[in-house]
Amino acid sequence: MTSLEPRLVGLAGALRRHGVVTGTSDVVDAGRVMAVLGLADRERLREGMAAALLRRGGQRQVYDDLFDLWFPAALGTRTGVHADLTTPRDPADRRARAAALRDELAAALAAADELVLDTLAARVVAELGALPNDASTGGFSSARALDALSPEVAIAAALARLQDAGLDVAGGSGDGSGGSGGSGTGAGGIPTGRGFADRFTRDELRAAVAEFRRRVERESRRRNAEARGAERISRYAVRPPAEQTPFLLAGATEVEELRRTIAPLAKKLASRLAARRRRAARGEIDLRRTLRRSMSTGGVPMRPALKSRSPHRPDLVLLCDMSSSVAGFSRFTILLMQALAGQFRRVRIFGFVNVVDDLTETVLSAPPGADLTGVFSDTARMTRWHRNSDYGSAL
Repeated sequence: MTSLEPRLVGLAGALRRHGVVTGTSDVVDAGRVMAVLGLADRERLREGMAAALLRRGGQRQVYDDLFDLWFPAALGTRTGVHADLTTPRDPADRRARAAALRDELAAALAAADELVLDTLAARVVAELGALPNDASTGGFSSARALDALSPEVAIAAALARLQDAGLDVAGGSGDGSGGSGGSGTGAGGIPTGRGFADRFTRDELRAAVAEFRRRVERESRRRNAEARGAERISRYAVRPPAEQTPFLLAGATEVEELRRTIAPLAKKLASRLAARRRRAARGEIDLRRTLRRSMSTGGVPMRPALKSRSPHRPDLVLLCDMSSSVAGFSRFTILLMQALAGQFRRVRIFGFVNVVDDLTETVLSAPPGADLTGVFSDTARMTRWHRNSDYGSAL
């Protein structure tokens, strides 16, 4: 256990740097979890330490990435990967290796073999992800490996393998015979038969390919951590939680996570506004009227008098700067107000760069959670002369 203490302390420090509050008592609890669970089952150890170190579900992704760095699944080259493997310098050789690995990926996806997919991810990183320049000897790039492999291309081949094996149609045979083997439309226009099974299987394969991409990223981080240190890789190669990501640096994944976060946040804010409005409807005690009313009961205020206030819903006007410098925060605010629109009497939304454009109808007519990226990206009607913010002209 002594050799594992620096890893535990390093993991706790990395979590703090990524905005996850981890106290000394949490680290002590995690150490006790390690002593009780042992190291025989790594996934059980992962779950036990997560229970000791985390407080919110949104912190799980960054914890998993950091756990894989400080408590890696393997050291050095994995079993099944040739240790003396050389990086292909010839583009033709590289394309040939990528094609061979893609065929193996299609077979592994069709078989849903988790062990083979793990080994294959390690091979993809070792064969296609090694950085060729001398300055980065020992380094690996998951983006370089995935660009060469193009794992999405393997979906069609995996689906063809499943069709040939007759595994894509539930309850049917490979030749499409039987009641569930044909295609068509059932009651209510619901697709049945091979067409529905193909779409369902294709969605499963897409999810499996997305998970394989994450396997490649984890393997690349593990190899880089061995070469350059887990602390350095944890600083620069692990995405922070969505709430810690600056709006200017938010990518598609972070924006989608923020969009999912808006719905429960808007619901909580709406309930608080409704509770405040109910309290305002009851009113406060009118001391003067209460004392006057108490004269009929010998000065005892048996019937308090209230200041009646008619609750009202205010009007809300948003004037949002849609230039590149603050566009991320403006988009978040607009989506949040879209979800809260029912709490206001009237909502008007205006966007500007140096010319004001009315976005009210476009935003409020869209269903909650709809993708409004195109609306926010089209700033042609908000721009004149230049692309810099001009608050004077907008106001």
